[in-house]
Amino acid sequence: MGEPVNARVGIIGTGVISGTYLDHLAVLPGVEVVAVADLDLDRAVEVAAKRENVRALTSDDLLKDPDVDVVLNLTIPAAHASVALAAIEAGKHVYGEKPLAVRRTEAEPVLAAAKARGVRVGCAPDTVLGTGVQTARAALDRGDIGVPTAATASFVTAGHERWHPAPEFYYQAGGGPLLDMGPYYLTALVTLLGPVARVTARASRAHAERTIHSGPRAGTTFGVDIPTHLTGIVEHTSGALSTVLMSFDVWASRMPRIEVFGTAGTLSVPDPNNFDGQVELWSPKTGDWQALDVAGGYAGAGRGVGVADMARAIRTGTEHRASGSLAFHVLDVMESLLEAAERDQTVEVGSTVARPAAVPLDATPDTA
Repeated sequence: MGEPVNARVGIIGTGVISGTYLDHLAVLPGVEVVAVADLDLDRAVEVAAKRENVRALTSDDLLKDPDVDVVLNLTIPAAHASVALAAIEAGKHVYGEKPLAVRRTEAEPVLAAAKARGVRVGCAPDTVLGTGVQTARAALDRGDIGVPTAATASFVTAGHERWHPAPEFYYQAGGGPLLDMGPYYLTALVTLLGPVARVTARASRAHAERTIHSGPRAGTTFGVDIPTHLTGIVEHTSGALSTVLMSFDVWASRMPRIEVFGTAGTLSVPDPNNFDGQVELWSPKTGDWQALDVAGGYAGAGRGVGVADMARAIRTGTEHRASGSLAFHVLDVMESLLEAAERDQTVEVGSTVARPAAVPLDATPDTA
């Protein structure tokens, strides 16, 4: 299909996260939102009424609309694969919220269909395109810590039921701390250290039941069907070993979000759930932590920068960074970790992916 100057985006799914995407896409170069759709058409109408030149459509009409080039898939995870396949069948590029699909067996047909149709697949998280992770990557590529040999990644909380009014899905099949937050951390680790070859893991469950603490159902108790704490060892093809801790069973922690250890120092990486943050370096030359200047990444980035990066790549015929292949590899690693814990054995990761291109300093999504 011919590509206009701006990629025209149609959003399917107008839940809470859509507002953040709409806000950021409105100021990003190379993209414009032209339509929104939802199972609840009234909600789509309400969202469209607050935005200039945005139409409310049914999902079927949005997929058929010749003025939509890219479908932004913000539906629930269980619908990610089916919506993506429908968009691809309609000849649209598609970018989705994480995860790419609930299982890799659902994700594989999405990538195969896109290849056959000649369209792009992109997927969150795009937080790794911000100045936080990209500055850390620049430090690694400069050799600031020598050869990277290991890393740690940690996300812990006492559980989403403390704030979420309907948290049951976090504790059912397809939920859990790894599938919920792992995409941020594992995408960052792959961006920093490259793809993963094999994994081992152990998992546990601290509570058989949880109690909702907020909203109209406060005090309601529900069952926990899945492990809520996972510790894994991730072996990158480079030989670096990353230790991953994901938990809904920890009240408090002072562990850093991500640290990378090398033969000549240590790098402290900010929370990959955010786009920016301070990167710090410890080296034996200084014997102390030093804050690093921003050395890469999209400055001031927010949700949707991955869509704009993909739109630029479509126009220029280059590779986009928050790609379907990267999201598939991360999903493959997460499923492999869960399988390793269940089987009590090492699991080989079947997929691989190239490290996405670095985002240069002072880049914008329409130029990088």
